[in-house]
Amino acid sequence: MAGIGCHTMAVYMPNRRTQTYTHMGAEGANWIGQSPFTNEKHIFQNLGDGTYYHSGLLAIRAACAANVNITYKILFNDAVAMTGGQPFDGPLSPWLISQQVHAEGVKQVVVVTDEPDKYASDTKWAPGVKIYHRDDLDKVQRELREVEGVTALIYDQTCAAEKRRRRKRGTFPDPAKRAFINEAVCEGCGDCGVVSNCVSVKPLETKFGRKRVIDQSSCNKDFSCVKGFCPSFVTVEGGGLKKPEKKEVTSSEIDIMNPAANLPEPEVPAIDGTYNILVTGIGGTGVITVGALLGMAAHVEGKGASILDQTGLAQKNGAVMSHVRIAKSAAELAGTRIPSRQTDVVVGCDLVVAASKEALQTYDLGRTKAIINDYVVPVAAFTLTPDLAMDRESLTGLLSESLGREQAEFIDSTTLATALMGDSIAANLFLLGFAFQRGAIPLSLKSIETAIELNGIAVDANKRSFAWGRKAAASQSEVEKIALPDAPAEVVEIETLDKIIERRADFLTKYQNGRYAKRYLTLVETIGKAEAAAQPGSTALTEAVARYYFKLMAYKDEYEVARLYTDGSFRKKLNNQFEGDFKLKFHLAPPVFARKHPETGHLIKQEFGPWMMTAFGLLAKFKALRGTPFDPFGRTEERKAERALIGEYEATMTDIAGKLTRENLPLAIEIASVPEHIRGFGHVKERHLKTAKAERISLLDRFEKGDVEPLAAE
Repeated sequence: MAGIGCHTMAVYMPNRRTQTYTHMGAEGANWIGQSPFTNEKHIFQNLGDGTYYHSGLLAIRAACAANVNITYKILFNDAVAMTGGQPFDGPLSPWLISQQVHAEGVKQVVVVTDEPDKYASDTKWAPGVKIYHRDDLDKVQRELREVEGVTALIYDQTCAAEKRRRRKRGTFPDPAKRAFINEAVCEGCGDCGVVSNCVSVKPLETKFGRKRVIDQSSCNKDFSCVKGFCPSFVTVEGGGLKKPEKKEVTSSEIDIMNPAANLPEPEVPAIDGTYNILVTGIGGTGVITVGALLGMAAHVEGKGASILDQTGLAQKNGAVMSHVRIAKSAAELAGTRIPSRQTDVVVGCDLVVAASKEALQTYDLGRTKAIINDYVVPVAAFTLTPDLAMDRESLTGLLSESLGREQAEFIDSTTLATALMGDSIAANLFLLGFAFQRGAIPLSLKSIETAIELNGIAVDANKRSFAWGRKAAASQSEVEKIALPDAPAEVVEIETLDKIIERRADFLTKYQNGRYAKRYLTLVETIGKAEAAAQPGSTALTEAVARYYFKLMAYKDEYEVARLYTDGSFRKKLNNQFEGDFKLKFHLAPPVFARKHPETGHLIKQEFGPWMMTAFGLLAKFKALRGTPFDPFGRTEERKAERALIGEYEATMTDIAGKLTRENLPLAIEIASVPEHIRGFGHVKERHLKTAKAERISLLDRFEKGDVEPLAAE
């Protein structure tokens, strides 16, 4: 059961079985009345540390008095994390909590933490307290639910958002270790997102489909994503993130350290009553800071200003809005919230939030000017929905329609600021500088820079980010050339069917040999001829076969994983992101010697040192053994299933080619696309394969019966 705090979000997450919430201090009290009238023998109750100190202990006392079967999961995360990371009131520690609940009559107390060794040997725990690593959480919970009466599990781990924030301020240990994904090995299955629920695991669109990438700017170094069952994860120990190079600029007079040095200040918009600025974005990116800087700059100029921050679940990548209202004097400010249709300018640090219902209702067609960052940040739902649509076009279209096309301006400030400053956190100050130079901010340059100085955090970096934004407003193409020198200028490569086929045939030649690639081309050609005969001009089925027959043929066995680590592309991408003296650790579960989880039977990943690169180099040379009687890995059930899928797909599509008609073509495309969802490794792939097989059987049954959807009249 949920309560008051960040953990309330679990109620809205699928497959969590977390239900109901109550007012602060009543966590678990509803179970006291409910338990005699249900077959459920035991429940777990989440309770945040701030709530515990405020009044939650009273609920535990009541549960003990009623002697109900309940385990309180006391979440000690070291901050009031939902509302801004404030410290909780009063002294509190895990050992003090253990003593208090023990004194109240709790039958058993355990501690689960990400750092079991951090406690001193003389820590004053309550009698009988045992300490476990968080990897044992499930086992511990299964044991506690069998204990009669009230038990307590103290989960001790600093809030992930607070870790990141404190590290940026230099007040929290920052291990020289980072997670990195080899995108070539990644299957895009999303298991890393499922096990970590981390929004720093982001989508990466490639020529071979959607993969995953770690956003190093927002990563909180929890490393739970590494436990996703996938060999694409490595950890980089030592060294550091590569800093942007101070490139020599020959075609411009730009001063890299002060790019806006020669720019004139824009004409400041007049203030008639109040000038309303809406800053929108997501938590943890500095949206509130932008609002605070504008308010302070107005104060420096002697103007009146009010700021209303709407944060909600901002600490967990939730929506944030800062209503900034500026007037010539404080007496002219009538309210803190921007009224309906009264926004003068929206500084949209996040596209999704800028296009939200709450923001849109403050816009006025023709009046509101918008400067929007059109980089799409995946919402939290992406962690559990790997194929979630990221539709930039519909969002920009909605904003253009709501504001007027002449009033809305879009720029990818995240990509540019990250390239220029080395951290995506610079994007919002960059966007503010862009808006300022566009003449949308009724404040002077001097007052804004003074506000940045008074803020006292990363002053030089924030000034530079603001200056780069100003320069981009004056000459965006020039800034793009400096930030992204290798990006093709205005060139969009069209992914034709021929290119799709050619790229995959070339890949299969490297994967195995030319004969293997020829096998691929033969089936694709057969389908192409059949489709042309059934529906002249159509290529959708041929493209589906080109993509998904390839996907089945290029299954990632031990030889292929080894090749994808040693063909040079992995090392190149690694060196593009990291510098200094670093070493790699690989996280793998070799089926030959990996241990199995005692309860699930799944293979358990192990950590391997830098020597694996040498091992990979040797292993890749033996790819010719793949599928032969001499293949030591080919005898596993997973490899047998992968080889069988290839033959099965060939037989199915060859049969369909002989029966293809204009009417059953759409259904044939669905059948050809079934392998899209066969992703991952080991038990993850096995689960997806089971679902795909059921879908295939259903679709083939419809195809054979002629149960097809009628085509719309042309």
